[in-house]
Amino acid sequence: MTSAPANLLAVRNLLLTYLNVDKKAVRGDDLEPAEVGIVGDVNHRGGYHCGSDRVVTNDYSVVESTRDRSGLTLHASALDVGTFSVRSGGGTHNLRTFSAWMVAQCAANAADTRDIREIIYSPDGRTVRRWDRLGRRTSGDSSHLFHTHFSFFRDSTKAGRDQTPLFRRYLTAIGMIATTKPEDDMDAKQFLTILRDPTVVAQLRAIPWQYNGRGLADNDLTPTGNISTLGALSETLRIVRAIAEKVDIDPAELEQIRAAAREGAVSAADALVAAVLAKLPPGTLTRDDVEAAVRDAFAGGLAPDAG
Repeated sequence: MTSAPANLLAVRNLLLTYLNVDKKAVRGDDLEPAEVGIVGDVNHRGGYHCGSDRVVTNDYSVVESTRDRSGLTLHASALDVGTFSVRSGGGTHNLRTFSAWMVAQCAANAADTRDIREIIYSPDGRTVRRWDRLGRRTSGDSSHLFHTHFSFFRDSTKAGRDQTPLFRRYLTAIGMIATTKPEDDMDAKQFLTILRDPTVVAQLRAIPWQYNGRGLADNDLTPTGNISTLGALSETLRIVRAIAEKVDIDPAELEQIRAAAREGAVSAADALVAAVLAKLPPGTLTRDDVEAAVRDAFAGGLAPDAG
């Protein structure tokens, strides 16, 4: 029978952890457990809330994409998010602003949105709109005035791919999740200056691209050139780690970037710039800043045939 996959349950738990503020009481402003659904009720037939036992003939959630056909299992592949309102970071955030932010990320093709097939939502509580990655539909039924629906390509559910990064990034952007400890904060100019140091460039190019800011000991690199002391190098690594933890380009995503470059769809450097921008907190660095840093420090390690 249709069941909820672990990766979407993880998204559900993440949202409830931060948006169900008072977990001991039911409040209108909170996102309650009953408002975050994955599996359709027993009468639900067809669509992403259903697994293979409930799909229907010519079900759009199966036939319109090879990603869905190849990924069909007994798992549902959708998430509904109900109404909420929270104060954080000096502003009020609710289902409308949440939906608008999510749609904007999808429209920009942010790296952590690419498993989302569609979002059905209301921007104003009066009209229903649909963002569809396949461009098939633009609206939905009136139930979406009160909840926002996310469909995930079924192959991503079948693979158990982590879908929390996008939702965690939203919670970070509105201030519900802290980005760094105060001592780890850095100025953008300071970061770029370090990245452009010729010695740092050489050292970073020598690090395997699986490096994501975790698990690199201070003595893994030895001081050379104009970085004359281990202490100075350790400080450089601390700052590089801090930004790398925000960016966190994992090996699977890097391989997607390389594959796109091999196919000529986009340059590897451009793809990496887009991935970095999608993962940084809003306003951290401009596109020009990230593009310069990537091209100066990292592009050499991103050739389509690299590693």
